[in-house]
Formats: sequence, C-alpha cells, structure tokens
Amino acid sequence: MIFPPHCKCVGYAGNKPVGDKVYFLSQYLIHEVSEGYEILAVEPEDGPGMMRGIKSVTRIAGPDEVFQYPDPVVLHNRGDLIHKALKSPKRCTIFTGIDEHMIFICDPDPKSLLEVHVYDVTPPRPHLAGTLEILENAGIFGELEIRFCYHVNDIRETKADAYPCKAGGFSRTIDSDRLSGDEQVAGCVTARQVLRDCYGHDFPLIDICPANAVSEEPFIARCCRAERSGIQTLNGKKGVVVHWGSSPKQITDALYGLIYEWRSE
Repeated sequence: MIFPPHCKCVGYAGNKPVGDKVYFLSQYLIHEVSEGYEILAVEPEDGPGMMRGIKSVTRIAGPDEVFQYPDPVVLHNRGDLIHKALKSPKRCTIFTGIDEHMIFICDPDPKSLLEVHVYDVTPPRPHLAGTLEILENAGIFGELEIRFCYHVNDIRETKADAYPCKAGGFSRTIDSDRLSGDEQVAGCVTARQVLRDCYGHDFPLIDICPANAVSEEPFIARCCRAERSGIQTLNGKKGVVVHWGSSPKQITDALYGLIYEWRSE
C-alpha cells in the first residue's frame, strides 16, 4: 500500500508555470493528463530553495488505474480513507479534502487497519459507542489507522424484572421502585451493592457490565467503577476501560494510550 503520510508530501501538477520544478517537500505528484490523472513518485534535487529541479520520477499508476473519489473528505481521517479506498473500482484512489488539498492511496491493504472492539450497552444512549462515532467522523483517530467493531448489548433483551435506572425508559427500576425481594435484576456489581444496602440481601442478577463482556482484543469498554479504569487485561484480552461518564477528551486519551502501547508490543 502506498499512502503518503501527509497531503503536504503530495503536489498537484496541472501545468508547468515555472518549468520542470517541484516543491521541495514533494514526494508524489498527482499529474493531470488528457485521460484523467496519473500518479508519480518524485525526488527533488538537493539544494536551497522552495522550488527545485527533479532528480528522478517514477510512474506509480496511469489514468486507467486511478479513481477520483467524488465527495470532499476529512484528509486526516486515514482509517476512513483506507476503508473508502478498499471499495474503489480501481487500484488507486485520489481524495480531495474539504480545504481542497489532495492525497491518494494505491493498493489499499485491509490489514493496515487495526480493528478495535467497543463494548457498551443501551438503553439509554450508548455513551462510549456514540462518542467514538462522533470523534471518528471528525477525524480525531485518523492517524491511528483503526476501525471500530461495535458490541452494544441491548439490556432489554435480558427480559429482567427490574433494570438499573429510569433514564433507560424502563417501567421498573432499582432507583425508583420498591422491589419485593426476589426479582431478577439486570445490573452489575454496583447494582448488587445498592440492592444489598437497601434490602439486606442479594438479588438474582443478570450481569450487563460492558467490561465483563469483553471477548476480543484490543478493546475499549465502559464501566461505572472508576477504579477499573485504565489499560488492562480482561478475560485474557488486552484493552482499556473508561468510566461511564468519561468526556470525549478522556476517551480519546485512553484510546491513544492503548493503541500506542499495543503497537509498541
């Protein structure tokens, strides 16, 4: 796979206002020709100056191998661009950013994307999964070259007699209703502690904690216990746990920390 590290390494060559010269940072050129575009690898000459002669040029792809993606994209969202290039009808895809800068991918490799497994629950809104989707669309994780696989458990499917809180829209919850004592409750260790404090005994509990559901790695999971936060191994799988109410910044930092540690190993 050829995927330039930054759009500043890619020049656009439509004509030659100053002759055969390229910008000194250029490593590649998107060259406009009569049939469309060709992609070239270039090596500028050594020396001073912003615009330099060309030491060497190699054709990477001809017009018949190049597809121009029709919509503007977030160029920093590298994982998304790889995903889009994998669906391209040709081996090379040119992308244009919202700011009109350009980049390309040739021979995209699906193995270059690290799959991160996300564990969350609903209802109410799956805060972790929803926040990751927003951040991913904004390109926050672009340089990580990852893709997410979501495991969002719908706790309504447990068919429990009572649920954690009214916020989920449930008719019977441990925070709003008096229980008789033998109900089957959808909850976690925190729910168990609350019930024991309020009723003096344990209830039959259906475990709905996302962190306890981990079965793939690397993972990011949500948990209401602050002391469980951080990079760790759960069920033999490595990942990171974030608190139930973590901010987008905290989620971003946790995921970056995990991916850097994962790849360094």
